[in-house]
Amino acid sequence: MIDKVNSFVDLKLNSWIVKQCNSIGLKKPTPIQANCIPRILAGEDCIGCAKTGSGKTLAFALPILQKLCEDPYGIFALILTPTRELAFQIADQFSVIGQAINLKKSVIVGGMDMMIQGKELAKHPHIVVATPGRLADHLESCDTFTLKRIKFLVLDEADRLLSGQFDEQIKTIFQALPKQKQSLLFSATITDALDQVQKVSSNKVYMWESKEESGVATVDQLEQHYVLSPKEARDAYLVEVIRMFRSNNENGSIMIFTDTCKNCQLLCMTLNEVGFTNVALHAMIKQRERLSALSKFKSNHVRILIATEVAARGLDIPTVELVINHTVPNIPKEYIHRVGRTARAGRGGMAITIVTPNDIKLIHAIEEIIGTKLTEFKIDDKEVVTIFTQISVTKREAEIKLDETDFYEKKLINKRKKLILEGKDPDEEEEKLMKKIQKHRKPIKKAKLNNIESSSSS
Repeated sequence: MIDKVNSFVDLKLNSWIVKQCNSIGLKKPTPIQANCIPRILAGEDCIGCAKTGSGKTLAFALPILQKLCEDPYGIFALILTPTRELAFQIADQFSVIGQAINLKKSVIVGGMDMMIQGKELAKHPHIVVATPGRLADHLESCDTFTLKRIKFLVLDEADRLLSGQFDEQIKTIFQALPKQKQSLLFSATITDALDQVQKVSSNKVYMWESKEESGVATVDQLEQHYVLSPKEARDAYLVEVIRMFRSNNENGSIMIFTDTCKNCQLLCMTLNEVGFTNVALHAMIKQRERLSALSKFKSNHVRILIATEVAARGLDIPTVELVINHTVPNIPKEYIHRVGRTARAGRGGMAITIVTPNDIKLIHAIEEIIGTKLTEFKIDDKEVVTIFTQISVTKREAEIKLDETDFYEKKLINKRKKLILEGKDPDEEEEKLMKKIQKHRKPIKKAKLNNIESSSSS
C-alpha cells in the first residue's frame, strides 16, 4: 500500500481536501494515513497504532471530513480524548482542513462554562470533540442535543480512555450512541483493551500497527539519556541539566514532566525564582490559564513548560527540543508518550530522565518496552553541589507560599461534589481530609529557613 501512495490524491480524497493539505505543507501521507484512510473511507472500523508525531489525527480527520461533505448534517462525528488541551488541538486541526466547507465544531471539556457549551451543542455542530467527564455531564443534565445520528466515533489516545479511569463516563456516552456507526481508535501504544474492542465490534475491524525493523517504540531521531541523582538532590540535578542545555542552546524549548500537581506548581515557582522563566500545566489550574500557558509556550514567548501527565498525550509542539523527566513515570508506556513531545515529524530531539536509586526497576521496565537502552548524560557533580543549597531553600520558600494560597481549594470543592453525589456528609469527610492533609504536610518555620540561609551564606 505505502509504496503506491505518493500523495493524498492517491488515497482518493477530494480535491479540496488535497488542496487544504498542500496549503499547510502536507504533500505525502504518513504510513498510518496511507494505510488507514482507504479502509475508513471503505466503511470499516479501524484501530491504528503508531509512534507519536506520525500524523494520527489526520488519519481519522481527513476521511471524516470527506464523508461529511457528501452528507452534511450535525452531529456527524464525536471525538473523545482524555485531556482538554488535546481536545482543543484536535478541533484546531479539523478547523484548518474543514474551513473550505464551513465546518462547525464544538469543544466540550471541563473548566469551561456549561451553559455556553449547552447552547453550542443545541445548534448541532458537525464535529464534537470532548473529554468523557464533561460530555457525560451534558448527557445527564440536558436533552437539547442528541448523539443518535452520529456516523463516526473516534477514541483518540484510546488506551488511556479504556484504561478504567473513565469507565462510568464512557458507559453513559455509549448508551447515547447509535448501534450503527464507524468506530475509530488511535494511540501510540496498543493495549489488551484495544484488542477487546476488535472482538466486540459489530463491523469489520481493520487493525494497523506500525512495524519497524528496529523494534524500537520511540523514533530514531530521539536521543535518550538518564542522569543518576540522589533522591534529595533531584531538583538541583534538574537545574543543572537545564543550565547545560541552555549553555549550548539559548532558545530551545524544554518540556519538564513531574508526577503531581503540587510538585508541578512548586517546580514552576522554584525555577522562576532562580531565573528560568516557565509556565505550568496541571489539573488544578483554571482552564483559561491552562490554555494561556500552552499558547505562550507554543508561540515561544516562554521556552520552558512544566507539566503533569495532562501534557503527555498527543500535544503537537514542533519546537520542543528537550524533554526532561523530573520523575520517572510509574507506567512504562507513559514514558513513550512523554518523550514523544520532541523529535516529531522527522525532527531531532533529546529526552533526559532523572533517575534515583528507587527508580532503577522502572527504568529497566521502560528500556524493555521501548526496545533500547538509555545512555548516561554526564553531569558535573561539583556544579550540582554549588547550587544544591540555593535550590533546596528556594523550593522550601515556594512550599511555604503555596501553603498560604488557595491551591487546595479546587481539590476540596471537587471532593465535596463527589461526596454529595455518593450520599455522604461532605463536612464529616472534609474534616477527615483536612486532618490527612495536615498530617502529611511538613511545615517549615521561617526562623528555621533563616537559619539555613545564614549558614549557607557564611
